[in-house]
Amino acid sequence: MDLKMTAEELTGFMAEVFPQVVDDFGVEEVRPMGITMRLKVSERHLRPGGTVSGPSMFALADVAVYLAVLAMIGPQALAVTTNCSIDFMRKPAAGVDLIAECRLLKLGRVLAVGDVLIHSDGNDAPVARASLTYSIPPVAVG
Repeated sequence: MDLKMTAEELTGFMAEVFPQVVDDFGVEEVRPMGITMRLKVSERHLRPGGTVSGPSMFALADVAVYLAVLAMIGPQALAVTTNCSIDFMRKPAAGVDLIAECRLLKLGRVLAVGDVLIHSDGNDAPVARASLTYSIPPVAVG
């Protein structure tokens, strides 16, 4: 399967459609059926105790699957999360960016299923694992 969007195009799309969060994330690598993303950890991503919050890790997993899907199908702003399950396994390193390794397990006409492993930059031990399902909008004919 060929890519429909590059890392630069995905970043530009995020800037256009989600300007409120685009600066939180970086696209490290795009490949067929997968993507590597970075959460640029800042003070606003931390919870008491100085560790990255669960909602911030969820956002990273969600954006990773979203952009992995778009890389394969092209810009579809209305693709939406329909299910997510996330396991938090260990405390992320304090003040360190998080890396998400996403692979799409299924890419159909109406649903996509992705798996995401998140780890602290510089440490391969996963801090979280997520499984997400996305609904892909029908292509308008006209």
